[in-house]
Amino acid sequence: MSKKKGLGRGLSALLENVETDITTGTKSESASRVLGSVAMLPVSQIEANPFQPRTVFDKESMMELVQSIQELGIIQPVTVRKMGRDKFQLISGERRFRASQLAGLDEIPAYIRIANDQAMLEMALVENIQRKNLDPIEVALSYQRLIEECNLTQEAMSERVGKKRATITNTLRLLKLPPEVQSALRKNEISMGHARALLSFTDGKELLRMFNRILEEGMSVRQVESGGRTEKTAEKPVKKKPLPLSFEQQKIKSDLIDWFGTKVDIKRDEKGTGKIEIAFQSDDDLRRIIEKLDQ
Repeated sequence: MSKKKGLGRGLSALLENVETDITTGTKSESASRVLGSVAMLPVSQIEANPFQPRTVFDKESMMELVQSIQELGIIQPVTVRKMGRDKFQLISGERRFRASQLAGLDEIPAYIRIANDQAMLEMALVENIQRKNLDPIEVALSYQRLIEECNLTQEAMSERVGKKRATITNTLRLLKLPPEVQSALRKNEISMGHARALLSFTDGKELLRMFNRILEEGMSVRQVESGGRTEKTAEKPVKKKPLPLSFEQQKIKSDLIDWFGTKVDIKRDEKGTGKIEIAFQSDDDLRRIIEKLDQ
């Protein structure tokens, strides 16, 4: 039961609905070979799924599956649709199908279903999204295809795949990253945490500079996040407040105000250096102050 829930409402409904089963209401040759909606089909009669969203298959894990199939056989049937006489097309289970070919099997167990192209695409995408070993970019591309090609809203997709809408939105944002960053994420050279931290950089050059630092220096996610905040702060330098004047300096300031008859300010730093600012209101006022300086 738990496995069915994990498939998501969209895929589960399509697979379990009797109206999508090719064995329902038909007396075809294929139907007679089906027992409990599962049939043993020749591998040679099955073609790959053109809508397969997965583009990378790990060689090591594939060979482990091949060895398992050679020893135990196919435990979980693939799902196919009828294309014509003795011709079927994969809906889901391409990894198992490829491994079966490598293992030299002549036939494999399969669920036989009816699905049009759009329904098939949706089923394949949803089924693959549930796979834990998909990389984040493959998942993001699958989400994008569900939106663009299956006309699903993020709310509808959330129901199909059993994921929160915020999770879907954050995953889709990964497609905004530069190609080299996406490639590094797919190869596990950077983590999802690194990718999310890089998305906070609005300047493309700064993003790539930080990305290269991650690769070269092995920066942690927290360091990347901290680096982003530091660089943003550096864009707006903080003005240092002048040091408070001593009693003697305040007396000098007061005497200067009286002498020049205008506002005077004294600013100094920790080293003892500083400046005196004398305000004037007009050209005539400036000439008057200069005459005072000459006295």
